[in-house]
Amino acid sequence: MGAQIRVYRQKIASTTSMQKIFKAMELIAASRIGKARVRVTASLPYANAITRAVSAVASQSEVDHPLTTEPAQIRRAAVLVMTSDRGLAGSYSASVLKQAEHLIELLHEEGKDVSTYLVGRKAQAYFDFRDRDYVKVWTGGTDAPEFETARELREVLLQDFATDFEEGGVDEIHVVYTQFKSMVVQEPTVIRLLPLEVVEEEVESSADLLPLYEFEPQAEDVLDALLPRYIESRIFSALLQAAASELAARQRAMKSAGDNASDLIKKYTRLRNNARQAEITQELSEIVAGADALNAS
Repeated sequence: MGAQIRVYRQKIASTTSMQKIFKAMELIAASRIGKARVRVTASLPYANAITRAVSAVASQSEVDHPLTTEPAQIRRAAVLVMTSDRGLAGSYSASVLKQAEHLIELLHEEGKDVSTYLVGRKAQAYFDFRDRDYVKVWTGGTDAPEFETARELREVLLQDFATDFEEGGVDEIHVVYTQFKSMVVQEPTVIRLLPLEVVEEEVESSADLLPLYEFEPQAEDVLDALLPRYIESRIFSALLQAAASELAARQRAMKSAGDNASDLIKKYTRLRNNARQAEITQELSEIVAGADALNAS
């Protein structure tokens, strides 16, 4: 009986230590999610402005630009998958990988080859464990992305997009990331980055109409300058939203883990008390039985 009590005490001590870790990670995620949300909000004005500029140039000119022209045949697609570097974030990375698997399956059904680009150690571990090929991986800082990472991603993807199919190039580019909607809702999302599909909101008034531009020297040069920056901003926006989603998912997961640890501590405490009560009852029974034996003799 004493051994059983010691086991429960050890379980209570270990669960209490884990609860402290969960609480600390929850507080860290809570302190960082505010900054991540501010970065997402701060990136929107630039992204919206450059989107409107690209929309204006694309709609007011008839330039056949490689980044905006749909190829006659799409033979290979690039898929950029954004996950986290660390775990303890619930189903965050698993949901993104599931969405990526679904996209890859659809692309294969359409007869397209797929080249995969990964962001985050979770995606790298997933593909390595299954012995699946990927072109390149970026790790480190998924919960606090840097603009240089987005720039490097843009350069690699644009270079492969400009390369011929026979030399390993791609004809279209998809991005799989988690869109941050609120602290409770984070939704795995797929966007086609290239060939460019500029989506504008509905125009509600004449004030929202796109301005008329005059291009000097010509619209093609303007597109050459704007489109790389537009793609860069889209990638960086996806990285920021993925970071905010990761922190929100980690905070929620750690709170749930802490609550479960509290329930376990209560359960083990009750079992320890029951074992202690049983031990006391047994000792009393032995004392009474011994006294009865002495009186009978």
